[in-house]
Amino acid sequence: MRIPAAIRSSRRAPLLQVLKSAAATIAAWLIAGWLIPGPLPVFAAIAALLVVQPSVNQSLSKALERSVGVIAGVAIAVLLSLVLGPQSWVVLAAIVVAMLVAWASRASPGTGNQVAISAMLVLALGSSSPGYAVDRILETLIGAAIGFVVNVLVVPPVHTAPARRDLGLLGREVAASLERLADALPSVRTRADLEALMVQVRLLRPMRGAADMSLTTAEESLALNPRGSRHRDDLVAMRALLDRLSPVVTQVIGMTRAYFDHYDDALADDPTVRAIAEQLRRAGHDVRLAVQQSDAADEPATSAIPALTTPLVVRRPASEHWVLIGSLMEDLRRIHGELAGER
Repeated sequence: MRIPAAIRSSRRAPLLQVLKSAAATIAAWLIAGWLIPGPLPVFAAIAALLVVQPSVNQSLSKALERSVGVIAGVAIAVLLSLVLGPQSWVVLAAIVVAMLVAWASRASPGTGNQVAISAMLVLALGSSSPGYAVDRILETLIGAAIGFVVNVLVVPPVHTAPARRDLGLLGREVAASLERLADALPSVRTRADLEALMVQVRLLRPMRGAADMSLTTAEESLALNPRGSRHRDDLVAMRALLDRLSPVVTQVIGMTRAYFDHYDDALADDPTVRAIAEQLRRAGHDVRLAVQQSDAADEPATSAIPALTTPLVVRRPASEHWVLIGSLMEDLRRIHGELAGER
């Protein structure tokens, strides 16, 4: 593992997110300190800092995780202190017991860590009296509530732009892969050319995964988001486009693989292969058209008329390449069905 990759992100978090976290932490510190006099409101500040997340839905999850973890951890600390007394080794015992309780209750890793950390902090930093424990629980709830409210009210994040970008990149690469295969079919290719064709088409799988992950993140960012209604229709359209493109990705990779496995120089002179190449160019046009209609691309518009209007029909293979032609025809039929909306 590269050390820089373990401690640095590939991109900076939005500055607004940093400012919101800082504002929530300061507000939680001041409000909790005013409402609950006594020790410094460390629990409130930590809760507010952790709850401000990239999406409102994640903020709610983190608020629940933090609150439940603190309540359980404080309860464990108080009980062990009452039973075992104020011994220094009780802190270590509380950590072990908290971890075992979290494991037995099938708590999430985040909640389990919160239980252990809260039990340790209560015993190490303050008193284990019931009054102190109740104050720390209230302090945590105040901090979590403030962090959640700040994230909801101050420009709640919406992550549709990365989803639109990744989907547009996928659509353009699918179209380019279709066109590359169309250019290769009616021409003589070297072994290096064929291997380069396979390397390029295999990039479609990680691109499809990236687009799906970006869409999932965008959908999550709209949950519980007051700004979600104005973006939800766009996201539904983008998800529908990805559902159409995903099978096409599989078919394009399969067609390229079949061409790679069954290639010979005589393919370039086969009239059926040339007809299939023309259909692939039309399919590439229609993929670009679908991406443009979904507003997922910012490149110049192509013709608004679908080019892949009717399936290519080959009545009888006219050469010895019938295995490859049959495979290409079946994949082309499936691509036509996806682009035409014929499931």
